[in-house]
Amino acid sequence: MSEAGWSFADHGWADTRRPGDEPSQPSGLMDLLGVAAVLLDAEGRIVLWSPQAEELYGYSSEEALGQYAAQLLVHAEQWDWVISKFAEVMETGQSWAGTFPVRCKDGGTRLVELRNMRLLDDHGEFYALGLGTDSLRLRQMERDVAFSTRLISQSPIGIAIFDTALRYLAVNPALERIHGVPAQEHLGHHYREVMKDARFEVPEAAMRHVLETGISLVDQATVLSSTATDPEYPHAWSISVYRLEDARGHVLGVAELVLDVTDRYRSAMQASQTRRRLALIADGSARIGTTLEVDQTARELAEVAVPAFADVAAVDVLDSVLDEHRPASGRGPALFRTLAVKAAYPTEAVKAAESPGRIAAYDADRLATRCVRTGRPILIPHADGNDLSRIARDEHAALFLARGGVHSYMAVPLTARGTVLGCLELVRARDPGPFDEDDLAIAAELASRAAVCIDNARAHQSVRNAAETLQRSLLPTAPPDLPGLRVACRYRPAQAAYEIGGDWYDVLPLGGDRTALVVGDVMGSGIDAAAAMGRLRTATAAFADLNLDPARILEQLDSITSGLERYIATCVYSVYDPHRGVCRIANAGHLPPVLVRSREHPRLLDLPSGVPLGVGGVPFETTTLVFGRGDQLVLYTDGLVETRHHSIEARLDTLLHLLDTPDRDLEETCDRLLDGLRHPDNHDDVALLIARAEPFAPQPCTPSPTVSE
Repeated sequence: MSEAGWSFADHGWADTRRPGDEPSQPSGLMDLLGVAAVLLDAEGRIVLWSPQAEELYGYSSEEALGQYAAQLLVHAEQWDWVISKFAEVMETGQSWAGTFPVRCKDGGTRLVELRNMRLLDDHGEFYALGLGTDSLRLRQMERDVAFSTRLISQSPIGIAIFDTALRYLAVNPALERIHGVPAQEHLGHHYREVMKDARFEVPEAAMRHVLETGISLVDQATVLSSTATDPEYPHAWSISVYRLEDARGHVLGVAELVLDVTDRYRSAMQASQTRRRLALIADGSARIGTTLEVDQTARELAEVAVPAFADVAAVDVLDSVLDEHRPASGRGPALFRTLAVKAAYPTEAVKAAESPGRIAAYDADRLATRCVRTGRPILIPHADGNDLSRIARDEHAALFLARGGVHSYMAVPLTARGTVLGCLELVRARDPGPFDEDDLAIAAELASRAAVCIDNARAHQSVRNAAETLQRSLLPTAPPDLPGLRVACRYRPAQAAYEIGGDWYDVLPLGGDRTALVVGDVMGSGIDAAAAMGRLRTATAAFADLNLDPARILEQLDSITSGLERYIATCVYSVYDPHRGVCRIANAGHLPPVLVRSREHPRLLDLPSGVPLGVGGVPFETTTLVFGRGDQLVLYTDGLVETRHHSIEARLDTLLHLLDTPDRDLEETCDRLLDGLRHPDNHDDVALLIARAEPFAPQPCTPSPTVSE
């Protein structure tokens, strides 16, 4: 190490050339200095004059050769001193060096740094050689070198100089500290002999590119690696490289600047992680809870967490939460129902979780059980074999976790309104980073949002199930055997994201072999709508027994509906008489029925539409139509044909097209209509009734019916 701290071999540039290498290019330093050479004989006359001397002193060789040097280059007042000093050098052979004011051709004076020495030729003759350069230029170069040396040696930035073969020529103390390697172990060695980590292939390639192109690389190659003195703590280094050339443009090598940016790198990484976590929460807010379905909400939670946050996610809910009839267990094994499992890639770790919909028992010592019973999250940054045994439900599942490379684990309770519903379990295997406290906070936020949505969906599902149970209990279980008539019916509730409605159908046997066919729709949803539907259906059955005309039936139902707060309903009421082969129909604001006859295209019945039940004060009309053998009457509610994206006219045309095959079985026709018309995201329930006239042979004792108009 030199006194300045700038390490060279033998206090200078290390000669790293090897036997057989080509000679190096001549240095341009002498050219920069412009060293002039002047040779004097023993009498002091000029016998040799270099081109640099002509440039420095102004005299051409013709003007200088043969002249006494003192008379040509020295002011008269200094002749004596110069002649005396010349004689001393020639007699003793002692060289002289110093700064001297030389007279130039233009009469001016130039300070010249001189080196004078005696020479001896092969004849025994003495000569005096004077080497000179401009003193001001030399002092400037000395200052530049001194400043550069101090700047490099005292710089906190690591600096290294390489030859064209990328062997170290010099390193400064800062680079020694950064690498943790002494200067002596750098010099003469190739870059990759010192920087052995594979990550340094990128800087090596960058150096070669800079050597070839001359295009500098500034603060663009960042390498994360440990050092020899700090192997456990990775450092981030920013590397810049530029090419070194001499005054003639010959490539000498490259210089490397290395700055330890570990703090900056970690701050940037933390800021990036913060942005990623905030984005994850925002993503979860937008994607979790899009429907009122428990299973779908659980899947959305898992899909947000994987792969952005974890390699595998499982959402498990306590079975007692989903099954109100199953009591919660405060001791012993906990029963979980798996709702969603998501993996970022195919892995055996997935096999440690139950398939969605399955129930698994976790012993009291398992971490998932502890999580839901304490209501506290669990974080295991570095999971070993013992931890995996407590994470998995059994040793067989623990083996799958081990095979999948699981090394970090979190369990976060799904808590809503003070009740623990289940837990979210997250693991990392391929992702090398362990979960930390910040990750736990993010997982808790996602779980909290999802838990509220799951609880809302659970409550909604409970109400919906009750409404659907009520709805189905109020509908007839199966059409009875009817005189001269075959009937097929369907009821489909709305999709899970919506409430149960008040659609209904009914088939009522009447006296005289007649049959009443009814389809209606209470506007609204929920249990109240289902209850209102039940009241109307009961009233319809009661009035039907009075043998009233269909229009009179609707008038009575209109009166009853007017007494139901907030509710109105639409209804089609028809009575089929097999003796007369007719069907009498009245409509209260409902969609028109479809009449299907053999060898004719289906058509919508042109009935007086009337007004919905509950409006009051508007009379209804009864229409009589011939309804013979093989004819079909199709009654339906608006949930079958209405959508948000199509006009009602287009949908009714589709209905008629699907019915244009009258010879199909009625049950098959019902399924065909539902499959062809019911939209996947249908927000309304559907009631469908199809009746077909069959051959009828009246019993001899059957009296003719009397119908009160």
